[in-house]
Amino acid sequence: MLQDNSVPQWYVIHTYSGYENRVAATLEKLVENRKLQHLIHDIKIPVEKVVDPATGEVEERKAYPSYVMVKMVMNEESWHVVRNTRGVTGFVGPGSQPVVLTPEEIEHLGIESEHVSFDLKIGDRVKLTEGALAGYIENAVITEISPDMKRIKVLASLHGRETPIELDASKVKKVEN
Repeated sequence: MLQDNSVPQWYVIHTYSGYENRVAATLEKLVENRKLQHLIHDIKIPVEKVVDPATGEVEERKAYPSYVMVKMVMNEESWHVVRNTRGVTGFVGPGSQPVVLTPEEIEHLGIESEHVSFDLKIGDRVKLTEGALAGYIENAVITEISPDMKRIKVLASLHGRETPIELDASKVKKVEN
């Protein structure tokens, strides 16, 4: 028996191989036609960008083939709709009990990404505002920014030496010249 939960959470559903897009499209249509937006909030298929070594072109591939992520309010009705969608083999979890994804899993899978205002660029001077080195990194120069803009590499002067350090971009503040 499922427990009713009025808070939408992320779940993973398993599909037949190659059915991820069909399942997502079918679920989206069911949500629209049956007016289930209050129960099923979002449907995602995690993808990763890969460079084809032969052509050099960037292509998107499914990060987890045969899996679709669904943000939904779990109750008997929503469970039944998802579980009985053509191409779905079941929810990921022991038996028929769906397991909620943890915040760490959601972040790792890249399902929900925060859009943070990012005004840093290579060559900017920054200081570390949090962490063990907060008092030591006061005027570091950004040398690299990760594609997801969450990490930066800086060149900092520590003990009289220029030292490359990787930092969390949310824990630095731009130093005005």
